[in-house]
Amino acid sequence: MAKQQSLIRFTGKLGNLIGYERNGRQFLRRMPEKVRQTPATRLAAQRFGIASRRGALIRKAITGELDLRGDSTYINRLTRSLISSGGHALKTLEGFRFHQQGSISRFFHLVPKLTADGILDIPAQAMPVCSGIDAIEVKVVAAKISFSSGEIIGTTTQVIVLNTAKRFDGAMLPLHVPGRGTLVVTMQVRGMRQGLIIGNARYLAADIVGVILPTVRRERLGICHQTMLPDAMRLPLTIVRTPWRGVYSHALLE
Repeated sequence: MAKQQSLIRFTGKLGNLIGYERNGRQFLRRMPEKVRQTPATRLAAQRFGIASRRGALIRKAITGELDLRGDSTYINRLTRSLISSGGHALKTLEGFRFHQQGSISRFFHLVPKLTADGILDIPAQAMPVCSGIDAIEVKVVAAKISFSSGEIIGTTTQVIVLNTAKRFDGAMLPLHVPGRGTLVVTMQVRGMRQGLIIGNARYLAADIVGVILPTVRRERLGICHQTMLPDAMRLPLTIVRTPWRGVYSHALLE
């Protein structure tokens, strides 16, 4: 591993060299002449590839709508949080911080909850007393992503401003994004003073507060049953026959 210190620096592959960034610094390493993979290393590589693609989609869908930049480690942390499940256990992303040093729990001791029908419930509560600010801007970003097709279906945002000197009466924010896919909801908080956003990192936060997976509709004798299914596991077929209580039903995959 060597540091890049020249005026011209790069990331990615250049000949037999690979440039990469870690903790804000750029390094070089040489490609191995031969790579020998065991079944375990092949599985690990597949998991990493899936997690990287899922993480890239999430970043593309959400960070463009945020007003603050994630810290220098958020890309690796996001990928790492997805690797253990191969990118399938998307509910584990709830609580992920784009800005590691800040959390929305600093501003809301009663954590917002995302309901099954896509409404963000922010409970009524007393606001924290923070020196240097007199209000907070709350921005909620909802992105619907199809991980099976690699598409961002759509996004929507809501913004409210709260006076920290007054008790917050609570809010229910509807976050409807049309289309089929996984809904990922992020809350951003920025401190304000006299109507202006302040840049103090102590009063910045952006956390994933909820994930809603797409549903499977199981129909039998006109009765519809809904089951949560990770979007990454959806099949390209739309109808699958599955045995249920001795008869066959249809599972319609959304």
